[in-house]
Amino acid sequence: MSIMKSTLALAMLVTSAAFVAPASAQDVELRIGPNGIRPVIRERERDRGCSAREAREAALDEGLRRPQVVRITDRSVTVEGFTRRGPERIRFANRRGCPLI
Repeated sequence: MSIMKSTLALAMLVTSAAFVAPASAQDVELRIGPNGIRPVIRERERDRGCSAREAREAALDEGLRRPQVVRITDRSVTVEGFTRRGPERIRFANRRGCPLI
């Protein structure tokens, strides 16, 4: 009988945790182990802006050949490469999605 009660209590705990969870439920994870059930709250990733790899890919999309990142500041990412007319420089904002300045 005590096994049934503990199983029922565990089921109620898991069910109630689903209803009590905050709106950002994807940041909460329940782990079941030898010490019982414990919640693990993961940190959200920060918005880090435009990485060097993303800037090179964006420069390729803009038509630059052999792009190289030459400068990264808090506000912009500068990429140099070649077009049909010769050397060219493009600046992207250091924000998510690498918008063209």
